[in-house]
Amino acid sequence: MIYLKAIVFIGTNKSGSSREATRAAEKLGYFTVLFTNNEKQLQQRRAYPDIHKMILIDTFDIESMKDEIEKLGKAGLNIKSIVSFVDPFVHIASILCDEFCQNYTSSSAIETMEDKEKTRKFLQDQPYSPKFSLMKPNEPIAKNLTFPLIVKSPKSTGSKDVLLATDADQLNNHLKALRSKNPYETIMIEEYLDGPQYLVEAVVYQRQPHVIGIIEQEITQGKRFIITGYGVLVKAPKDIQSGIEEVLHSIVKAFGIENGALHLELRLTQNGWKLIEINPRISGGAMNNMLQAALGFSLVEETLKILLGEQPNLQPRHKKFVYTKYVIVESRGILEKVIGKARATRSTGVVEVYVKPRRGTLLTPPLSMGHRYAYVIAEGATLKEARNHAITAAKEIKFILRV
Repeated sequence: MIYLKAIVFIGTNKSGSSREATRAAEKLGYFTVLFTNNEKQLQQRRAYPDIHKMILIDTFDIESMKDEIEKLGKAGLNIKSIVSFVDPFVHIASILCDEFCQNYTSSSAIETMEDKEKTRKFLQDQPYSPKFSLMKPNEPIAKNLTFPLIVKSPKSTGSKDVLLATDADQLNNHLKALRSKNPYETIMIEEYLDGPQYLVEAVVYQRQPHVIGIIEQEITQGKRFIITGYGVLVKAPKDIQSGIEEVLHSIVKAFGIENGALHLELRLTQNGWKLIEINPRISGGAMNNMLQAALGFSLVEETLKILLGEQPNLQPRHKKFVYTKYVIVESRGILEKVIGKARATRSTGVVEVYVKPRRGTLLTPPLSMGHRYAYVIAEGATLKEARNHAITAAKEIKFILRV
C-alpha cells in the first residue's frame, strides 16, 4: 500500500486564516482531511476544492475522532500532523497529535492559553498582568470596586461576552446576562486599561520567539469592543518593538513553548505594557492575507512547517505599509444585495476585497467579531496613506437590507 502524507484539520471557516491553512497544506503537497461539525460545509462541498476529504463529526468528541483517525491510517494515509487554526479546537488537535503523530508543540501550554482564567492565574505575578478578580457562581459582588471595569467570560472568543461596566448598575446587569447564559461559570472582572492597543502575531521555533507582525488596532465601541481596522507596522518604533519583544520572551519562557504560533493583544498604558489576552494560534479573518501583503510570505504556511518539525522561512520578501478596514452594519435586516464591491476593488492601493454574507442572510450590528461582513486590504507609501486607501474603498461597499 502507498501511504499518502496527510494533515488532519479540526474545523475551518469558509475564509480567513484557517482556510488559508488548508490551502497552504495542499500547496505543500499534503493530502488534506477536515473534521467538521458544520453540515453546511458538506452541502457546499464544491466550495472547498483544497480539502481532499471532509468528515462530518462532533469536533468536541475526542473518542469519535480517534476512531476516524485510525480508519484514515488503515485507508493508507500517513498522518503527519493534526492541527487546528480555529477556537476552541487548537488544544483538542494537539491532544490528538500527541497520540497519533510527533507533536512539536506543547498541549499543556495550549490548554492554558485557550482558557483566559487559567492564563490570568498563571501570569498573575508578571508586571504586564492587569489587576483582575474572579467571581464564582452565586458569589456576591466585591465592595470598593473602582470603575470603569471590564467584565468577561473566560471562555469568550472574538469579543463575545467582553463588556464595559462604568457603574455598579451596569456591572449588575452584565453579571445577570452572563450568568443567565452560563450559570456555573466563573466570571472575570478586570481593570479597564486605557491606551493604544496592539495585536502581535508571533511564532516560536526551537524555543526562539519571533515577532512576525505588530498591528495597530482601531476599536469601534458599540455594545461590544469590535476591531474594525488593522494597520501593520512594518517598522515599529524602537521602544514599542523592544517592549513587545520583552513581553513575548517572558510569556514564551513562562509557558515553556518550544514551537508553535500565538498572538497577543497588548495595551500600552501609563503603567507600561498590559496583556489583554493570548491565543495559541494566528488571528482569524484577514490576518494571514494582511501579513502576506505586508511581508510577502504566508504565516499559516510557515506555521504548518513548524508544526511538521520543519524550519520556517520568516524572512520578509518585502515590507509594505498595509491597512485593513472591516465593514459593519448599523441596523438589523435581511441582506437583499451588496453593491460597490467592484468599485472598491478598483480603488487606489487595494490588494483584496472580501464580502462574506450571501443574499438572504440576517445581518446585525456587531456583538462579536463574526458580525464584520466585509473587509478591504490596501497598501500605501505610508501607513496613513494605506489607511486612507482602505477606508475610501470600504465606503463603496453597501449592504442593501430588507428590514
